[in-house]
Amino acid sequence: MFKEYDIIVVGAGHAGCEAAAAAANMGSKVLLITMNMQTIAQMSCNPAMGGIAKGQIVREIDAMGGYSGIVTDKSLIQFRMLNRSKGPAMWSPRAQSDRMLFAATWREMLENTPNVDFYQDMVVELLIKGDKAVGVKTGLGNEIKAKSVVLTNGTFLNGIIHIGERQLGGGRMAEKAATGITEQLVSLGFESDRLKTGTPARIDGRSLDYSKMEEQRGDEEIIGFSYLDIPKISPKQQRSCWITYTNSAVHEILKTGFEKSPMFQGRIQGTGPRYCPSIEDKINRFAERDRHQLFVEPEGFNTVEIYVNGFSSSLPEDVQHKALKQVAGFENCKMFRPGYAIEYDFFPPTQLRFSLETKLLQNLFFAGQINGTTGYEEAACQGLMAGINAHQKANSLEPVVLKRSEAYIGVLIDDLINKGTDEPYRMFTSRAEFRTLLRQDNADTRLTEISYRLGLASQERMDKVRAKSDSFILAKEVLGKISLDPEEINPLLETMNSAVISMKQKAVQILLRPNIALADMVSAVPALQEALKEFDRETLEQVEILAKYETYIDKERELVSKMSQLEDLLIPEKFNYDKLVSLSNEARQKFTKIRPRTLGQASRISGVNPSDVQILMVFMGR
Repeated sequence: MFKEYDIIVVGAGHAGCEAAAAAANMGSKVLLITMNMQTIAQMSCNPAMGGIAKGQIVREIDAMGGYSGIVTDKSLIQFRMLNRSKGPAMWSPRAQSDRMLFAATWREMLENTPNVDFYQDMVVELLIKGDKAVGVKTGLGNEIKAKSVVLTNGTFLNGIIHIGERQLGGGRMAEKAATGITEQLVSLGFESDRLKTGTPARIDGRSLDYSKMEEQRGDEEIIGFSYLDIPKISPKQQRSCWITYTNSAVHEILKTGFEKSPMFQGRIQGTGPRYCPSIEDKINRFAERDRHQLFVEPEGFNTVEIYVNGFSSSLPEDVQHKALKQVAGFENCKMFRPGYAIEYDFFPPTQLRFSLETKLLQNLFFAGQINGTTGYEEAACQGLMAGINAHQKANSLEPVVLKRSEAYIGVLIDDLINKGTDEPYRMFTSRAEFRTLLRQDNADTRLTEISYRLGLASQERMDKVRAKSDSFILAKEVLGKISLDPEEINPLLETMNSAVISMKQKAVQILLRPNIALADMVSAVPALQEALKEFDRETLEQVEILAKYETYIDKERELVSKMSQLEDLLIPEKFNYDKLVSLSNEARQKFTKIRPRTLGQASRISGVNPSDVQILMVFMGR
């Protein structure tokens, strides 16, 4: 019934969809296996993409030829560029999505991608030959062969749903858990552990009083995520989100459910996400606070369903409902479904190579929450890289590894493999030491050429990057040539409390002032407006960023250059660390377990001291 595939992708969440799309677009014959064809790319939790650091990841996925940015632009109901008041390294795009349209768009794009086949079934076992994965066995007994297998099982591996004292087997509400794979991998020598995540109640928006809440509108300009020209809604079509708060009455009601809380009573063994705690965890850990912020977010254009961001809970349903009714605007709320926690298996990612291939089994790749991450964006970027590298392995080609200085994707994978994680890993800008280089505005110039050489990014994408670079050079030259008269620019300088000038000065010099924006200069000086009229917003934004932050960017590039020397010093794959008696015991154990490929990687392993790296460096020098 089944032919042999190049790649089998198990799971059709965000990681699985990106993996299937990437491998197929590179030329591999792909089979995407999911337990439910109706939930492909479902947004299981928050109906939103992007945010702090996560938005940068989505733009990187798009620059690499992935689909997440395109799908988000086609299904967004609100767009905001976060952190505009801070430096450009912190600017982060975020979109509220139409949950149903998002999933439908993903499925449509996959169905229109040549080389992707679909099959609905549960994968219960891997087919293994020697030290290689060669296919999968499904619940219906089908054995399907492939050159590479990508596991993207999300929260489904032995998943247990918790609502108060009730426990349900499942990977998502009303969907059964996946069994068999964890047990097989553990029997082969893999380590596994448990993590926990959660989701809030869904509410009937018709039962809410929005007049008691603070409105949160979208931006007046929708920039979006994709570097392609994707049609998007107009700013006026955006749906508003709303902000409200818990209070002491809410907290007291929630406390009445603590004796039935699966988290506080020890029924949940897995560690939950540190930066997205449940509401009961918040009021327990931050007892001094009398309120917590809630974001009231619509699930789409054509539904009244509301997502209550900030009210994740696994308390009994009646306690959740009673507490919510004490929130301003929620006095008459009707619940569509309660919040719940879910506990699931994951495999510590130190067991992976940088390609996301497992060290124990060749041709087997892990991506997404199976690696201990949380969030659609973190999962999607892993799926993209796993799909790329599964294709590379199936065709006996070199793996593709993004460096920490090239992408947030590189930071994420490097962190997972070197440091591991004992709690759901979430990306933040603070995790990237080169974040001035890794901005959301330049992901295309950083990554598209890499992807284009692989045959993944399209010619259209590459042409747009080249045109953008040419346009930037021209705009920079214009700013460097135009001189501004005092009478032209001084009114603006006075308005911005900036020192006035007494003689002509180049426009680029004025732009270097921290409180002067290029848009304001263009509005104030007709000659400048005329000279720059042929350049689009994106080009002028790039010119302004690079003019103002050139010193910082140069310093980061210099640091990258210095650190790359360590990255180029390879360590033999089977090196015997026991013969380095000067190493600390912890370093020796970590090096032996993780098997770093370079001195740079060795230096970033948690628990390894600079002296250990120095010892290794001296020995390698010999």
